Amino acid sequence: MGLRVTFDLDEDDLKHFRLIMQQARTAAARIAPEDIVAAAEDLLASITPKGAPAFISERLQKLRLLIDMISDIEWRLPQREADRVLSALAYFAEPEDLIPDDIPGLGFLDDAIMIELICRELKHEIEAYQDFFDFRLRIRRDSGRSTRVSREDWLENRRSELHSRMRRRKRKDRSGKSASRIRLLR
Repeated sequence: MGLRVTFDLDEDDLKHFRLIMQQARTAAARIAPEDIVAAAEDLLASITPKGAPAFISERLQKLRLLIDMISDIEWRLPQREADRVLSALAYFAEPEDLIPDDIPGLGFLDDAIMIELICRELKHEIEAYQDFFDFRLRIRRDSGRSTRVSREDWLENRRSELHSRMRRRKRKDRSGKSASRIRLLR
């Protein structure tokens, strides 16, 4: 039988976590981007999936996505957004945690909270990358696993989808208007 524990972080609590994140970002300005990514990778490697509580495992999947987003050569995140992701990952480059990671069940709680805050902050970047990732999987499934799929391919596909949607809506509007004009004339 499991035990469910829930808690709310109020604005003061969140302010505290944001302050810690800001301190980590300031410290990480002196760390090479590849070392920041390596530190986040190390965190993932240090946690065995079976040993982590579900709420931690769910956040670790999000951390994996952030690492993939910044490392994905085909995605090539623009520098401004790449800097934001690296800045968010900076917390994991700090050797000292709020809660030491070796405390069973709770050691990664601070990491999970930070990951959740990061994901909220980077919501739009994450959604765009997930869309690109899904697009690339579809293309590779249909065209072959080694098919190179770039950000530009994805953007062209999105543009084409939006143009098609626009034309469908215009046709639908035209067909609706002509029917209403006919009714008015009768």
